[in-house]
Amino acid sequence: MREAASTNHDSRITIHAARPWYREPWPWILMAGPAAVIVAGAITTWLAVTSFDGLVADDYYKRGLAINQELRRDQAVLDRGITAAVERRAGMLRVRLQARGVLPDVVFVRLVHATRAGHDQRLRLARAAPGVYEAGLPALPAGHWRVVIEDPLGEWRIVREGL
Repeated sequence: MREAASTNHDSRITIHAARPWYREPWPWILMAGPAAVIVAGAITTWLAVTSFDGLVADDYYKRGLAINQELRRDQAVLDRGITAAVERRAGMLRVRLQARGVLPDVVFVRLVHATRAGHDQRLRLARAAPGVYEAGLPALPAGHWRVVIEDPLGEWRIVREGL
């Protein structure tokens, strides 16, 4: 007779106590993406509300209608043969004008910042010598500036890029 071979299979079953969901890594990994998007959206909203970029004018339609008047003033400079040179030295702004006709006693200079309207300046330059106008120049923030030279009556203007 044969002896029956007895095989003893030791099957070990380990029972772990169920852990709560917040102790598992996967829910946190899955929530990290949407949470990052919510935080980034909140920061973007805060930046949009607290900073004014100044790039879009409130009265853009009226400015568009005024283009023809500005073109007329630019043409008046050509008709009168007015040329300008702008110098910036040691806190002074000097404008040298040449023209075929009579030049005014004062000119106005607008310093227009390229992106921040809040930094724009308007200066009154008095005649220091024939064709030379000067005024003190306040400290200007860094950036690209446009110089607009105008007569007191608003009949002509000269626009120069850079200062």
